[in-house]
Amino acid sequence: MKILVLTQYFWPENFPINDLTAGLVEKGHEVTVLTGIPNYPGGKFFQGYGMFKNMRQEYRGAKIIRVPLSPRGKSGKFSLTFNYFSFAFFASILAPFVCREKYDVIFVCQLSPVTVGLPALLLKKLRAIPIILWVQDLWPESLSATGAVKSPLLLKLVEKLVNFIYHKCDLILVQSKAFIPLIRKFGVKANRISYFPNNTEVFYRPAEVEKDAPERKKIPRGFIVMFAGNIGIAQDFPTIISAAQKLNNYPDIFWVILGDGRGRKMAEEKIAACNLSHKFMFLGRHPPEHMPRYFALADVMLVILRNEEIFKLTVPAKVQSYLACAKPIIASLAGEGAKIIEEAGAGFSCQPEYPESLAQLVLKVYHMSDSERCRMGLKGREYFEKNFDRDKLLDRLDERITNLKGAKR
Repeated sequence: MKILVLTQYFWPENFPINDLTAGLVEKGHEVTVLTGIPNYPGGKFFQGYGMFKNMRQEYRGAKIIRVPLSPRGKSGKFSLTFNYFSFAFFASILAPFVCREKYDVIFVCQLSPVTVGLPALLLKKLRAIPIILWVQDLWPESLSATGAVKSPLLLKLVEKLVNFIYHKCDLILVQSKAFIPLIRKFGVKANRISYFPNNTEVFYRPAEVEKDAPERKKIPRGFIVMFAGNIGIAQDFPTIISAAQKLNNYPDIFWVILGDGRGRKMAEEKIAACNLSHKFMFLGRHPPEHMPRYFALADVMLVILRNEEIFKLTVPAKVQSYLACAKPIIASLAGEGAKIIEEAGAGFSCQPEYPESLAQLVLKVYHMSDSERCRMGLKGREYFEKNFDRDKLLDRLDERITNLKGAKR
């Protein structure tokens, strides 16, 4: 079948949709990706990209078509809002002209913003193509949780837009089971909603790191708490820093941060103000395929989100990556993500925004033996293989796409 994947974010940005797209190609589908110019999370176009540079590419057998957008910028609601709407605008205007093939289905990856669904609705209107919407982020809940939008009137307008998009889609997939009741509240029938979690690329697996490997030179000797991913408002770095303060008397406990984002500068400034710079190592962004090697050098992986209702419903994609690499996990979050980690026996969780509780969990893992930590990691890997195996998930998605096409004949 011919599938059009519509996503604002795509390779070389690091998101689960990258590997999912490659998986659809492996299943024998002809896949085209309509996306924007990569600029996440740094806020500026990646090197080698621009309004008229690398607008046509290929990724693991999928054809990429890029449309212009305004970059996210370093900070500010205006630049982010303009980023969201610029992609929706240009994709809507250009899609009918640059995506001329007769597609069997449009697969929309809906992170933030929900407006990514608008170009798909236009194509459906013009060509009667069914739409699958993969919901990674709930709107307007995420907007209010991060403080991006505070106006009740504006949130109500966003809610109406979400309602419109949901009802125009033929099938809605959700990355967390907890999303289903909230989507049902919009009046979407249960048979049009299905649980489809994130998976990870096949290179996320336990790794062996040589004694003279360059990665080892970047990691201090001691007990390593490692965080990987975006550094933003949602990730609650103030709680990490407060927990580190409480553990400052343990000279061999270090916090290693892999990733980048708009909140990095603020986090580094606060760490310096607290005289904790010697306890934190910011290693920046690295290619996804290198991450398992860094994970292997950690004693425990950290996942953390702010104490907001919306974050209790979501499962951060890093959870699957940590589980796949057989690493024990500390989770400063509640809800679905914490439930998976504890159900797997892969780690411990505490209520978010409680630095004392986070510090106590770090100490709990710190005092465990290497073999105990290893057993926890292996339990996580076993759980991953049972619940998030890439091939099994791709088979399920392939079946849903085939069924949807058959129903529309």
